[in-house]
Amino acid sequence: MSRTHGGVILTVAAESLAAEMGLQPGDVVTSVNGYPVADVIDVQFYAADDKVTIAYRRAGRRRAATGWRTANQPLGLDFAHPTFDIDIRRCRNLCPFCFVLQMPPHMRRTLYIKDDDFRYSFLYGHFVTLTNLSRHDWRRIEQQHLSPLYVSVHATQPKIRRQCLGLQTAPDILKQLRWLAQRRIEVHTQVVVTPGLNDGAALERSVRDLATFYPSVQSVSVVPVGLTKYHRYGRRRNTPEEGARVLAAVAGWQAEFLPKLGVRFVYPTDEWFLAAGKRVPAKKYYDGLELEENGLGLVRSFADEWQRVKKGLAGSSQRSKLRGRATLVTGRLFESTLRRAAEEFDGVTGARLEVTGVDNERFGRSVTVAGLLTGRDIISQLQGHDLGRPVVLPRIMFDHPCGLSLDDLTPLDVARALGRPVFLAETMRDVLDAFTGDNPLSFDPSSEAIRQIKAAGR
Repeated sequence: MSRTHGGVILTVAAESLAAEMGLQPGDVVTSVNGYPVADVIDVQFYAADDKVTIAYRRAGRRRAATGWRTANQPLGLDFAHPTFDIDIRRCRNLCPFCFVLQMPPHMRRTLYIKDDDFRYSFLYGHFVTLTNLSRHDWRRIEQQHLSPLYVSVHATQPKIRRQCLGLQTAPDILKQLRWLAQRRIEVHTQVVVTPGLNDGAALERSVRDLATFYPSVQSVSVVPVGLTKYHRYGRRRNTPEEGARVLAAVAGWQAEFLPKLGVRFVYPTDEWFLAAGKRVPAKKYYDGLELEENGLGLVRSFADEWQRVKKGLAGSSQRSKLRGRATLVTGRLFESTLRRAAEEFDGVTGARLEVTGVDNERFGRSVTVAGLLTGRDIISQLQGHDLGRPVVLPRIMFDHPCGLSLDDLTPLDVARALGRPVFLAETMRDVLDAFTGDNPLSFDPSSEAIRQIKAAGR
């Protein structure tokens, strides 16, 4: 067990077991039911009994409290940080397509941290490589049944995988997956397809190898490699022709797996469809999986949500409020999809939405996703234009806990630079709410204070 100083309590839920035990924000939890705790997973695992004893420190003094849980009563503790022993496990790989290694200079320090922490995989769905686990870590995965995990495989053949990871000592991923399957640990996997490295026959071999572990291996996400202008390992992006071949290959594998496994098993991310100008599949295509954070089905969810909103607008009294102009900002990849929705919005409401795709000059124009846009690129490309009121930005741009873009600007900074009110949105409902005054993520350039960003439904 790693040495730990304990977890600092951030909040205690009302009427929870922890509240009844007298725990308070600022207390430092050091053990639960006699077991030292290194992270929130330990706390949740060891506090699963009806009787719970928590040792903690308050103002430097050691204390302990015991409570008895009633039916379905939550523990009710939220911690300042999910890990107590160390900040986060660092990645030991040197993947030639690693996005962290392609970051522009002079960005915030945390953007250069390469994480590869299996605990964050279990807690938040982060993809990890399983190359830095100790024997203790493997025991924890088994004893605490940390399932599902999310694993970057990239290739199942050891030689090719080691090239993908830039780590000649990388263990055999098939042996690791077999160990997890024997313990009924579910895994979602991904392959970042890099031309000349793990595409073609290597990709097919990987998909077929992974399918032999179903249902322990639940899915394979096929992801196109992303390269910034700072890439320095001689790799390249997939061409449109290569992308079309990947989509065709995936469709063939799905047709084979569906009658055998009952699911399609292997899924291309939305970017493949958008880059090829193809319609994104219906929701049922994803077999009930929730992998939107990895780029699967996010565009379909956006489109389906807009159809529901559009249907609700028919005959609604809200339409009388929806006049005037607004500018919707996005990355180049999503521009055509958003423009179609905006045109339908105009037709239903009488408003006028102008969709503006912004080039990513900071990372390079080959980076086209909205989440990697920077505030300064938006300002430089929109300043001086007739924008209307308001300007609507992608909420995902400001996903930092403090509501900052990748270049450390706030939405209020952008609003002041453009001289226009700024709203944040991730759906067309959010755009609608910007017109009606119901969008809480609003930033007035004349405001003296930054309103705290609280994205509903996050």
